[in-house]
Amino acid sequence: MPAFLIAAKRSAVAPMGGAFAALEVDALAAPVMRACLSAGGVDIVDEVMAGNALYGGGNPARRAALLAGLPELVPAVTLDRQCCSGLDAIILAARMVEAGAADCVLAGGVESYSRAPLRMRRPATKDEAPVAYDRPPFTPWPDQDPDMPEAAAHLAALRAVHEDAQAAFAVESHARARAAAAVGRFAGEIVDVAGFSQDSYARRLTLETCRRSRPLAGQTGQRVLAATAAVSADAAAFALVVSQDWLDRNPSVPACRIVAGGAAGGDPCLPGLAPVEASRRVLSAAGIEGQRLAASEVMEAYAVQAMACIEDLRLDPATVNRGGGALARGHPIGASGAILAVRLFHELQREGAGSFGLAAIASAGGLGSALLLQRV
Repeated sequence: MPAFLIAAKRSAVAPMGGAFAALEVDALAAPVMRACLSAGGVDIVDEVMAGNALYGGGNPARRAALLAGLPELVPAVTLDRQCCSGLDAIILAARMVEAGAADCVLAGGVESYSRAPLRMRRPATKDEAPVAYDRPPFTPWPDQDPDMPEAAAHLAALRAVHEDAQAAFAVESHARARAAAAVGRFAGEIVDVAGFSQDSYARRLTLETCRRSRPLAGQTGQRVLAATAAVSADAAAFALVVSQDWLDRNPSVPACRIVAGGAAGGDPCLPGLAPVEASRRVLSAAGIEGQRLAASEVMEAYAVQAMACIEDLRLDPATVNRGGGALARGHPIGASGAILAVRLFHELQREGAGSFGLAAIASAGGLGSALLLQRV
């Protein structure tokens, strides 16, 4: 049984400590959930699935579902595959629908860097003090568990991607985001949350500004700079995933068929390349080449990572991230993949029926996820 994506909505993306700094994740997600339900004319769903990576437990999907006004009988689950989580929630929702286990699922992701708990590890003995840490390990091998800036710099060195080329990519991302906002390209997808309805980070970035930004990792000439890495951010994004039967009962709603979706593993030291294999698998399942895609949303956690994925998948750069990417928005870990899906859904509404689009994202530990949509 096929599954379809409808009524895709997101909040604006705000840098950590910005517009959404005081909102807990349920308060950030609930307005977006309500907007999806309203757009789809839905009062109840079979399941709520939300990606989240930083909140520290407590099943925030359930909290958000209750705050959004969904009936108590609706179950909810929170998923964590780090950056892939929001896209994975949508993919898993599609698999529920395809299996006949659900008719309508609300799926997406939410993340607040601003409200993330401080992390400390309990001591092994009562005589030791707790140990603070910034992130958990993503592999069992310390020598194969790089911090993400180091992994991006390693990729830049491996592919001989000059830091000026990375900077030019970032400049273009910001320019596209500003141009899209100026013509109201995001008006149909962004939900007002706490009085904010515009992505706030995109700016008039130049090559010179990039060159002056702080180096994060790498050797001169192929460094990863602050301007070529996405900033930590807060946001939520959700969509309704429905069955063919549901769509037959509601034929007037805009819809995209979920052609294929899935995940792939790769080298933990080169996590930025993992979406390539995931994308190849979903494209192969549909029997199409990257050049046939009318639109693609490729995660820009780092400029070099997005550049490598675009090159390896032979995507037309003109069709990728038409409204800018995460370099110009920010990276709200567990929500980022869902934002790609929401952006892709709305980009495909501007294309003809039958057009294909791809969303792809990497995560720490050498994992990638991809989703292939076709406009109905």
